[in-house]
Amino acid sequence: MFAADTRAVAVPVTGGLKKETFVTWKVIAEPVEPFLEAVASRLARQVREFDPALLPYAEYALTGNGKQLRPALVALSAGSVGPVNDSHITVAVIIEMVHLATLVHDDVMDEAEIRRGRLTLGATWGNEIAVLFGDCLFAHALKLAASFPTPEICRAVAMATNTVCSGEILQTQHRRNFQLSQREYFKVLAMKTAELFALSCDLGACLSGAPAVERSALREFGMALGTAYQIYDDCLDLFGSEVAAGKSLGTDLAKGKLTLPLLLAWQRAGANERARLEEFIQKWEPRWFAPVRELLVQHETLPESIKIIYQYLAQARKALKVLPETAKLSGLVGLTEYLTRQTNTLGVCA
Repeated sequence: MFAADTRAVAVPVTGGLKKETFVTWKVIAEPVEPFLEAVASRLARQVREFDPALLPYAEYALTGNGKQLRPALVALSAGSVGPVNDSHITVAVIIEMVHLATLVHDDVMDEAEIRRGRLTLGATWGNEIAVLFGDCLFAHALKLAASFPTPEICRAVAMATNTVCSGEILQTQHRRNFQLSQREYFKVLAMKTAELFALSCDLGACLSGAPAVERSALREFGMALGTAYQIYDDCLDLFGSEVAAGKSLGTDLAKGKLTLPLLLAWQRAGANERARLEEFIQKWEPRWFAPVRELLVQHETLPESIKIIYQYLAQARKALKVLPETAKLSGLVGLTEYLTRQTNTLGVCA
């Protein structure tokens, strides 16, 4: 074991869920709620580890109200192959801290003012503070990872962090570049989003003592689920509702991010439509959101995008077949079903 502390944690992460109850995130998270509460509590305690002058920033960043999807993946993956212990809480805190650092930096790059219904760190204290404190979060996560008795956990976290940041750089390089191929697009998704999903599943299994074949299967599950999730999020920005998205729509368009529906439209459009679409993206104004979405609907980009999401979710479920057939897998399977239902609402909104 690579745990800094392997004390058992009394959290019912292996209980089965009835298929028909997979409706809300709350239902899926319920079996691991004690674990998620422990992660949130330990994250909040990390506030005191920063210099006193940084406490307002640390408290803001570490006490948010996100879904804790990555910590949930740690717990569900761990519980599917073995016991869950205190080391899983620590690694979930580390991964969540890396994720939160990327959000702080994303908000700066996107010039976002609102995140999860409140002002962003940059909007409150300025972008210079936000960038530097995001760096502090990355560094603190690696410091926690180094507390494990072997270097494997720290090495894995450092490699994943490098991959995520590299993916963000590639996405920035590709802004407003209509020569971007779908292959390059999926590479960016795997790096900037799916990597932390995969890390959560892999380290959850690792700290439960899972054999290599099960770790590999769970990592593959995380990569496929994370890719599907990001495609869904990209589609939500174009075809969802502001209530569902929790933010204004069209933010990717405003930043020139070419997501799957746009790439599909470009592929299917004629020369005049391509010129029009390129002009919209190059000289973006909010009033062009409606005509862009009309063009996307005209070329049936949403059904094709949904089809690809389904393919990745099927790939995720297939990866789980390597694991023993037990009720312990219900939470992981439930995540794919939940995302399927969320994806289906895109068609309703469109």
